Order: sequence, then structure tokens, then C-alpha cells
Amino acid sequence: MHSASQTWPVYQLPQQRGNGPLGRARDWLDEKGKPAWIVAMILGFVAFWPVGLAILGYMIWSKRMFGHRSCGHRGHRSHYYAAPTGNVAFDAYRDETLKRLEDEHREFLDFLAKLREAKDKAEFDQFMNQRDPKTDE
Repeated sequence: MHSASQTWPVYQLPQQRGNGPLGRARDWLDEKGKPAWIVAMILGFVAFWPVGLAILGYMIWSKRMFGHRSCGHRGHRSHYYAAPTGNVAFDAYRDETLKRLEDEHREFLDFLAKLREAKDKAEFDQFMNQRDPKTDE
């Protein structure tokens, strides 16, 4: 017999990033940076080669190998993650502010690229003028 007032369990996604020993290890390696990942990969190869291969595959798959924290990350999406706080207004404000800051950052990087291009062009034009002086004869 089934009752009409039966309640079903509610499943929620984990709120923290580092659940379990693998998650904690990943978070610890992320805090230490790319050199820690490389050392872990090498130690994995030394201890048991499939472990090193698995770490290498994970590093490539998750883009940890290519240094997404460097300045040359054009075209990459933000890797920012924040668990919802429960305050819908604050979450919306935070998301809007972060999106605005990411847009401004992208615009600034584009501006710097244009500035570098203009400087390079000016230096090249100066070089060409010095190399091939025009003489009036």
C-alpha cells in the first residue's frame, strides 16, 4: 500500500569543491600551482606508470597543464565557482558584478594588445625610415 503523503528524499549537489580524498588532493595541488601537479605526475610515473598517465590525462583534460592563470588566456571562460549563499539577491549581484569585471578585464587585455601592436608598428616604421633614408637629388 502506498500513501498519498509519501515524501521522497531530496538530493542536493555538494556545496564544497573538495569532497573526498581525491577532491582534497586536487584542491591542495591547485593551491600549490602547476609545479605541484608536475611533481605529482612524475611521482605517479615513478611509483606506477598508469597513475602518472592518469594524472597527465587529468591535467590535460582539465586544462591545468596550460596555465589558465596566466595572462595569455584569451578566449577561455572564467573558472570561478561559488556555491550559492541562499540569498538570491546577493547571488544575482555577485554574478552580475563578476561578469562585469570579466568583461572589463577582457576589454583591457584587448586594449593592451592594440597598444602593443601600435608600439610595434611605430618601432618598425622608425626602423624602416632609418634603414632606407630618402634623399632628395
